[in-house]
Amino acid sequence: MTDSPASPAGGHSAGTDDETVPDRGRTLFGLGAGNAMEWFDWTVYATFASFFAGQFFNNEDSVSALLSTLAVFAVGFAARPLGGFVFGWIADRKGRQVSMALCLALAAGGSLVIGLSPTYEQIGLGASALLLLARLGQGLAHGGELPAAQTYIAEVAPRKRRGLWSSLIYFSGTCGVLAGTLLGALLSGVLTQDQMYSYGWRVPFILGGVFGLYSLYVRLRMRETEVFLAENDEDEETAEAKGRMWATIKQHPKLLFQVIGITVGATVLYYVWAISAPSYAISVHGVDPTSALWAGVGAQLLFLVSLPLWGMLSDRIGRKPVLFIAAGGLLVTSIPLNTLLGDQAWQLFLAMSIALLLMGGFSSIAPAIYAEIFPTRIRAIGLGLPYAIAVAAFGGTAPYLQTLFADLGNPSLFLFYAMGLMVISILVLFTLPETRGIDLSSDDVGAHGRRKSAVPTHAGTS
Repeated sequence: MTDSPASPAGGHSAGTDDETVPDRGRTLFGLGAGNAMEWFDWTVYATFASFFAGQFFNNEDSVSALLSTLAVFAVGFAARPLGGFVFGWIADRKGRQVSMALCLALAAGGSLVIGLSPTYEQIGLGASALLLLARLGQGLAHGGELPAAQTYIAEVAPRKRRGLWSSLIYFSGTCGVLAGTLLGALLSGVLTQDQMYSYGWRVPFILGGVFGLYSLYVRLRMRETEVFLAENDEDEETAEAKGRMWATIKQHPKLLFQVIGITVGATVLYYVWAISAPSYAISVHGVDPTSALWAGVGAQLLFLVSLPLWGMLSDRIGRKPVLFIAAGGLLVTSIPLNTLLGDQAWQLFLAMSIALLLMGGFSSIAPAIYAEIFPTRIRAIGLGLPYAIAVAAFGGTAPYLQTLFADLGNPSLFLFYAMGLMVISILVLFTLPETRGIDLSSDDVGAHGRRKSAVPTHAGTS
């Protein structure tokens, strides 16, 4: 397949919908495969935390070892703002494709380090240090992956179907999460409990590292987006581009706070229900490990189905109505879903399914929304830094706080904490303009007062 000089992003011009995309399949596969493997590398940590906690920390107190492991999970999130800044800068200066490739290489390497690491019994605190360093590296990578990947898919997508195309990010990411959960369910069914605690937990990390390297090869063959190349061609000097970037960031401080506000509520509930719910049910509610992991697989399958449906709905009725439906639903159902959780796997499945079906409204169109509110020259770094800060501060600490409050005998504190953050997100949604169908190459992107007129009246048609 040959590349067309006029179509560096796959033959698709931003702002049009009728042109063909000759390498559309390669573009979507490269983006989706890399994103799925990075999410696999990132999330199997939480999925398998109850199995390997005693391998990296002193296991005399199993709850203390689990809390230490989840603390490292949170520390990994602390590296995400720096990753969002560094790789966001690379994405806006050197290209989205370059940034995504570097992120994937770092994530795969971290997974291999964890999978091949000696245990606490073998090298003592050295094992804890290796785990910490690997998670810091993965935190840097994941902090840069999402803004670069979200920006990439939004810039290559047809305007009238940007919501649908954007659902690929969390669709592929959830495939990675699902693969990790499914692998956990299979391993826990085939291996004995002692074998799972001894070496079974290593399998997903080693597989994640190996397949991550393959995904890196695929991603290196992807092309840059046309929107980025068009913007880059306008800059005659690198110094001038740098000046324009920081000047543009200073012109739009409100956008940075809006990203944080939108993210805080959704990120906590996402990591609670999509990532750590099976592990939490196993360690706190005493649900059978195999049954809990299979319940997670079933709920994530429903989440996958919902993502493109939410994306298509946002292309027809707008981004804001979908966000309000999802956020309001999550807020109203928080207490009932928390009450539903018990010591049975079917309870976990039902609670996870309801939460994730609603969460799909946020996750499916987040890449479109974030890209549509930022100008091209700061689209990745403008999203990456505030988004990573919000996820690190709130999403990264969510599993730890949930487990800690439950261990202290007061899990309702975490519930009200999560609900309060969702209220904040809902209030911030009122400040957003409707951005469905906007041309990402337009100068009106980022100018809230003028964007309404930029939305074509036919944007919801197919």
